[in-house]
Amino acid sequence: MHRLDMKKNREKLIQYWLEAARRDLGVVDTLFKKGHYPYALYFGHLVLEKVLKAYYVEIVDKQSPYTHQLSYLAEKSLLELSSEQEDLLEVVSRFNIAGRYPDEKFEFYKLCTKEYTENYLKKIEEFYQWMLKKF
Repeated sequence: MHRLDMKKNREKLIQYWLEAARRDLGVVDTLFKKGHYPYALYFGHLVLEKVLKAYYVEIVDKQSPYTHQLSYLAEKSLLELSSEQEDLLEVVSRFNIAGRYPDEKFEFYKLCTKEYTENYLKKIEEFYQWMLKKF
């Protein structure tokens, strides 16, 4: 493939991930307003996953890895994070599994109060906005 075509495809892929993240952020808001807190956090994870995949494509110039682990994506993208950001990515990565595969006691669902969810959604939004400034 010609280098110009590769660059064009790279830009399309970056825009795909960024648009998908933006749309998912709207879903987060809708789910939160309807009181579907575990699912709002699950979609919050998707927002960060997609913006990190866009950044990976931007920096590494390859298709993003097939993973849902946010810390792994950040590491492979050579993203420099504060310890608070690293901790956030670890916690938010758990929302992916807990939101998709609830345990038999629904412990994650019980954890997801309005206040808990609001707190993490604020942090997710801040991280998302921080990432957008990198493009």
